[in-house]
Amino acid sequence: MLHSDYDMLLAKHLVQGVDVWINTPRRPWEASGTNGMKVLANGGINLSMLDGWWAEAYTPEVGWALGDGREHGDDPAWDAVEAEALYDLLEQEVIPEFYARNGEGIPTAWVARMRESMARLTPRFSADRAVREYTEQHHLPAAATFRERAADKGAVGKNIVNWDHTLREKWGALRFGDVKVQTSATHHSFESEVFLRDFDPNAVRVELYADGINGSSPVRQEMTRVRELAGPDRGYAYVAQVTATRPVSDYTTRVIPHSEGVIIPLKDARISWQR
Repeated sequence: MLHSDYDMLLAKHLVQGVDVWINTPRRPWEASGTNGMKVLANGGINLSMLDGWWAEAYTPEVGWALGDGREHGDDPAWDAVEAEALYDLLEQEVIPEFYARNGEGIPTAWVARMRESMARLTPRFSADRAVREYTEQHHLPAAATFRERAADKGAVGKNIVNWDHTLREKWGALRFGDVKVQTSATHHSFESEVFLRDFDPNAVRVELYADGINGSSPVRQEMTRVRELAGPDRGYAYVAQVTATRPVSDYTTRVIPHSEGVIIPLKDARISWQR
């Protein structure tokens, strides 16, 4: 548990001498849990609430966990339940394991857990790994994107700005036409008409969408543009095929913005739905 004057100097001494690191925030108020990560390389074992990093890192071989992984607000009754669980854990598992020594005075089960914690968790929860991942996954790609957008006096960036202006001015003119569905024993085949008016077809993405079921991810099947429709509104027919495991009524056509090198929906969250 943290001292009121906890700072880097105090932390240096704590992590060098601690055997078990107890951390008991109310879920979900653990910001990340770097305090518990610091003890790993020093051989300390974590006993913590299933929140922050420990919710990801915990297995029975590397330490001990409190809570059920759910949020209970500031319910004092639940605080009492978790306090009782903490004392039970200390009295029945943690302390007996620490004092169970072999003929040479070594707590073999404790040392085995300590080694497992160091071997499994130190490589995963370290500044070295975090800096490497930030560099490889974020900073280097961001630098490459900047160079790409700055090339040719910012030609790519200008195209993105023009694309964004077009979205703002003309998005409301998009409309849908007919939808045709053919169903076989195994698949639904959709054909949807979308009228883009002044939009370049490459400036949008047409999808067949269905909500996820029982916590699963939603279905987002990109539709393929197959032909242009007659008429002044610059319409196109789009097709897609999905398995027939779900009813046709679960699916709808939608249009979202699209531009090479632009993250959607971070940059633009517009969506037009088939009604």
